[in-house]
Amino acid sequence: MATLQFLGATGTVTGSKYLLEAAGERLMIDCGLFQGPKELRERNWNPLPIEPKTIHWIALTHAHLDHTGYFPKFVKDGFSGEIFATAATVDLAALVLPDSGHIQEEDAEYANIKGFSRHKPALPLYTHDDAVQSLGRFRAVDESKPFEISPHFSLKFFRAGHILGARMIEVAIRENGEATTVLFSGDVGRFPQIIIPEPVVPEPADVMLCESTYGDRLHPRDDVRERLAQIVSETAARGGTVVIPSFAIGRTQELLFLFRELIEREKIPSLPIHVDSPMAIDATDLYRRHHEEHNLSVDELEKGGLRLFSQRNVHFDRTVEQSKALNDVHFPTIIISASGMATGGRVVHHLARCLPDPRNTILFVGFQAAGTRGQAIQSGAKIVKMHGVEIPVRARIESLESLSGHADYEEMLRWLGRFQKPPRQTFLTHGEPHASESLREKIASQLKWNVRAPAYLEKVNL
Repeated sequence: MATLQFLGATGTVTGSKYLLEAAGERLMIDCGLFQGPKELRERNWNPLPIEPKTIHWIALTHAHLDHTGYFPKFVKDGFSGEIFATAATVDLAALVLPDSGHIQEEDAEYANIKGFSRHKPALPLYTHDDAVQSLGRFRAVDESKPFEISPHFSLKFFRAGHILGARMIEVAIRENGEATTVLFSGDVGRFPQIIIPEPVVPEPADVMLCESTYGDRLHPRDDVRERLAQIVSETAARGGTVVIPSFAIGRTQELLFLFRELIEREKIPSLPIHVDSPMAIDATDLYRRHHEEHNLSVDELEKGGLRLFSQRNVHFDRTVEQSKALNDVHFPTIIISASGMATGGRVVHHLARCLPDPRNTILFVGFQAAGTRGQAIQSGAKIVKMHGVEIPVRARIESLESLSGHADYEEMLRWLGRFQKPPRQTFLTHGEPHASESLREKIASQLKWNVRAPAYLEKVNL
């Protein structure tokens, strides 16, 4: 009998990994890193209950690290199969994974220099070179028809509206003359979208895995442009800097598009905007290249010598020297830098410099998982620790949840309610416990679906 095992994204929004097994073959959907509290991050170092070398294939919903970031480690530990994804996801993974390895190497080196790691020496989970070597196993799929990977598994992809290349994946399983379909929602995007098309409603499936990131919350219904303009203008009037911890893929491009609109309409002053993230810069180039993935009128936006997502006041800071030079900027500016949850990357250095100054604003524009530095700052922490040093929080802290890449519970219910018929079983994953339980109650009461949240490592028969 075909089985499904939950190897991650249960009781948390990170570490997405799901294992399907049928007729002696194993297919994994997503291969993500655990992020957040120490007890979750340590799972990245613990052996999985299955040997990577026994997995035949992996399919990815999208390129974010909580869905892809464990893959180089998986290859190091023996996985030798193919990994399937959309063309845009393959291109993005070629940016995300080496960057992740590089950041882990940098963080380990810094920890060794400062001596604040309990590991002697501190080591990366995998290196930049490990990640580069793993990329040879990626294969872009033709989405125009079902993709058969064996007599027992075939895949269909549906737009998820989350980031470039993001898809829901329907897996058709055939074993002993019986057929079962399992739909993996991945991360479901907003209604409406700024750049990319809205999520579609796939064909009904027998079993569904549905994300629940915002299962207990509604996004503000205010005008995101008006609120963004207010935050930037007020900070500039104080002579401060706006530091935005931003996901390099998706959120950064939306911000650049919005800032361009606001400046052209004279809603905000034409401040210098620094994108201080090599991966975000490369991802922006991919957003330009994959026109088929978004709704923007590219020809119209690129008139007058301007480039999509850019204008004359935007600076793309690729080198370390350019990043460090921002320390000497003493006039109002906007810094967009990764990582989005302030768990690592260049933004940590900008936060360490800007958090103590009340003229500055730290603007969060995406979900902050429990246990992350971003969540601590967003929740009102007076002191946060960075690179072994306690940093006082005196800057103004703001959030723009309406820029989230995840649908809130009303949007999720509206989307689920458009399915022609309910699955016989729905599992809620990729959410904190309270969020998953809250969405479960709403789905059960309003849609009358059979729905529950699975446990970590739980295995079910299909």
